Amino acid sequence: MYKSFLIKYAEIGVKGKNRYIFEDRLCDQIRYALARCEGESVVTKSQGRIYVDFVSEFDFDEVVEQLKTVFGITGICPVVQVEDEGFEKLCEEVVKYLDRVYTDKNISFKVDARRGRKNYPKNSMEINADMGAFVLNAFPTMRVDVHKPDVMLHIEIREKISIYSVILPGPGGLPIGTNGKGMILLSGGIDSPVAGYMIAKRGVRIDAVYFHAPPYTSERAKQKVVDLARILSKYSGPIQLHIINFTDIQLYIYEKCPHDELTIIMRRYMMRIAQELAKESGCLGLITGESIGQVASQTMQSLMATNDVCTLPVYRPLIGFDKQEIIEVSEKIDTYETSILPYEDCCTIFVAKHPVTKPNLNVIRIHEKNLDEKIEELVKTALTTQEVIEITY
Repeated sequence: MYKSFLIKYAEIGVKGKNRYIFEDRLCDQIRYALARCEGESVVTKSQGRIYVDFVSEFDFDEVVEQLKTVFGITGICPVVQVEDEGFEKLCEEVVKYLDRVYTDKNISFKVDARRGRKNYPKNSMEINADMGAFVLNAFPTMRVDVHKPDVMLHIEIREKISIYSVILPGPGGLPIGTNGKGMILLSGGIDSPVAGYMIAKRGVRIDAVYFHAPPYTSERAKQKVVDLARILSKYSGPIQLHIINFTDIQLYIYEKCPHDELTIIMRRYMMRIAQELAKESGCLGLITGESIGQVASQTMQSLMATNDVCTLPVYRPLIGFDKQEIIEVSEKIDTYETSILPYEDCCTIFVAKHPVTKPNLNVIRIHEKNLDEKIEELVKTALTTQEVIEITY
């Protein structure tokens, strides 16, 4: 029955003279998502609307599932498009549509007509009234309810005429690539993939860095992060994943620094390395999955100590989330089951029994001087020996 979809958006509509940029990015992301589906489709813009038209057989449910991964879409409307062959013919098409979509005719309805083509002989109010009368005549058990109808029957009169009554929710947000690029510190846990999803929802394209610590972390732990990046790329578009061998740096910090400060000092060096990669990649900031107070390294004092080494902004989309809220999003985006696989990442190996929760920044800086002999060389080696993987879903 359906061969076309009308795509609705919200925030994009208030972007003024830049609106076309957001629309173009949205069209690009729709094409990226639909490339995963069977069937040939054409994505077009027309008079402030975006349409997806299929020119071959396709799986309806698969297409809807993929469109629900595209940030910027607020509504997915399966439409029947008809040629303008007069109002009486349009009424017949509407009755045919209602007959096929709603087997139970004991329902209320309201007609909502939009006349985008001003040369159409009836205005919107006339279409609403006359179409409503025609439908009542065709289906005597149906009734009009202008306040809370069971069915809102939409009729859009433009170059073609679109009929629809179903609006499936999209993810909202802004299209990927409309707000620059960021570098996310991606681990194998629950939080960081959710942070990547949340920042991508605001139109930010993401690259990722993972700190690997063989032999303390296995190849399966590394593969877990690759799998999480792949799931994330379903929403964010292609991701360039940088894998940094962090073992020698961790061992050196473990040897030279107080053990209750290990997590903070290691985190500071992760941020330094991530920032170097971000600058090389044209990223405008770092992204982490931190939430205030969740663990010892995420107290306000600890976050301040971490931020101290950064000149780029650090974005923390989950800063006010509690753990259950983060888990709920991870389940929604299908990263949860992968995140809880029992393969440790480098953050969980070198954990002090009693980590400092309120680090003194001046003390941290003093203790980092213990690393002066070799740390710059180790950081340089970690950057030059990185592995880069291009991730797509």
